[in-house]
Amino acid sequence: MKAADRSSFTPEGWHTVTPRIVAHEASQLVKFLRQVFDASGTYRKATPSEVRIGDSVVMISEAGVRKPTTAFLYVYVSDADATYQRAIDAGARSLEEPSDLPYGDRRCMLEDKWGNTWQVATRLARPRQSRVPRRNRGGIARRGSRRRTHS
Repeated sequence: MKAADRSSFTPEGWHTVTPRIVAHEASQLVKFLRQVFDASGTYRKATPSEVRIGDSVVMISEAGVRKPTTAFLYVYVSDADATYQRAIDAGARSLEEPSDLPYGDRRCMLEDKWGNTWQVATRLARPRQSRVPRRNRGGIARRGSRRRTHS
């Protein structure tokens, strides 16, 4: 599907899949997202709040008609360490401190007071290629690896 085709059935600037969180004290969740992720958008009581984090929209609704629902979201930011600290300062609980991962992200994981899990990452580099030994036609691994035998 071409991007132009999508515009006929999605709001301008939205992606095809949009996360939606339903929470008690939704206005405070919107405030948290603005503080931690420098998000834009304001709390709206009568309709879902549209909060923009980077190029993505997250819908936030007040629990009531709908039961609270949580989310598990992976968010790319320019500085995972600074975002982690802002989240801690805003009351989030650390699940994993920032660390460099083998696939090229510096990532941490937090849980906010509404039960949402946020994996916050900054892309550092391209992931390293897996170093799996090539095998010749006889099934013997090259580069000094030993051939496995099955019993």
